Amino acid sequence: MPQYVLRGGDFHAEITQRGAALRVLRHGGRDVVATWPENGPVPHYSGTLLAPWPNRIGDGRYTFGGETRDVPVNEPERGHALHGLVAFADWEPVEVRTVDEDRGSARFEHVIEPTPGYPFRVALQVRYHLTAEGLTTTLTAENIGDRPAPYGCGPHPWLIADGGAETGWSLELPADRVLLTDERLLPRSLEPVDGTPYDFRVPRELGGTVLDHAFTGLDAAPGGTTQVRLRGAGGGVQIAWDAAAMPWVQVCTGTGFGHRGIAVEPMTCPPDAFNSGTDLIVLGPGGKHEASWTVSVL
Repeated sequence: MPQYVLRGGDFHAEITQRGAALRVLRHGGRDVVATWPENGPVPHYSGTLLAPWPNRIGDGRYTFGGETRDVPVNEPERGHALHGLVAFADWEPVEVRTVDEDRGSARFEHVIEPTPGYPFRVALQVRYHLTAEGLTTTLTAENIGDRPAPYGCGPHPWLIADGGAETGWSLELPADRVLLTDERLLPRSLEPVDGTPYDFRVPRELGGTVLDHAFTGLDAAPGGTTQVRLRGAGGGVQIAWDAAAMPWVQVCTGTGFGHRGIAVEPMTCPPDAFNSGTDLIVLGPGGKHEASWTVSVL
């Protein structure tokens, strides 16, 4: 599996051609995202890109433009289509360069070709830009087909605050609504976080809280970005993005299935948006969508 190395100040990143996935991001000698072996497999979508939908399509079936479509079910235990079509596809590297010791960038492209379940042609381009301040990723989608296409996207990094146990990390999550789900993790109701175990607007330790929830009602920090932060005794990590482009975030604790880190996944739409239509993007022929996010240390 080809790897592409970027450096920026004390940061070191490695991107794989498969999925154009972020396999490694280190600051000094400290991992700030969960890593995985160079030749895979990729655990729990770690570092992958999620498109043309993030999260789930319930039962792998949706209706768009008056036609019902079936996409491959790849979450068999729940019967859903999970995390889009490109997380494990081969992406074409079109530019990889280190400008100097303080900056590096890489750009990859992939075209989603029409299939019976997703009969749309969408060109994707992702650019990684690493500096001494952190790693910024920009994902651009363009409908290069001849019909409107439903679309959503997001990344899937598993963030690591420090070398300690996740239960001792504090989470700062500036979201005032949480999407509650049924036993199959499909949307049930959108509720205020007030009075629930899911209110992290004021930073507090995760403790035994188990999260696999989508949040919205995101507050922006000065400068216009939403910032989710994890802190431990030995350091911290932050992911920041423009909530106007990505008004949702999925947060998942990995301790329940033995995975390192906390997944923080900015998303353009909530779970099962291909069925609910909530914040679903419709790209007309020639239409584009761009989303960016930045991972940095605290």
